[in-house]
Amino acid sequence: MTKKELAKFKELLTEKRVQLLKDLGEFKERDEASSIKDSSGDNSAYSFHMADVGTDNMEREKAFFFATREGKYLSHIEKALDRIENGTFGICADCTEEKQDLCPTCPEIPKERLLAVPTATRCVPCKERAEKKY
Repeated sequence: MTKKELAKFKELLTEKRVQLLKDLGEFKERDEASSIKDSSGDNSAYSFHMADVGTDNMEREKAFFFATREGKYLSHIEKALDRIENGTFGICADCTEEKQDLCPTCPEIPKERLLAVPTATRCVPCKERAEKKY
């Protein structure tokens, strides 16, 4: 992969990282701003109806789930940026151990795949094979 292509992927990953950090900050602000007291519209710590408490809890759980998911994706982005720095970005982790010849660019991950999933560590055939194992 050329330095120019690597620079484009680095820019793409950096933009995604900035957006994720912004999104995670918004999750945190929303979580800190909301409480049972705020959502009930009452001065007490209890809502008027038990369904309201359930809805509030569900919304907090969804926000936590999304924040956790975003945090994991952020970790994948950081690892991809590290691979760019150490020269292993775009090389299939499975094909480097033993050339598989499962795709035409082996052992490199096709650029089309990297554009779709810039954090990819495997070419599509190796990823499919790994998923079948689980």
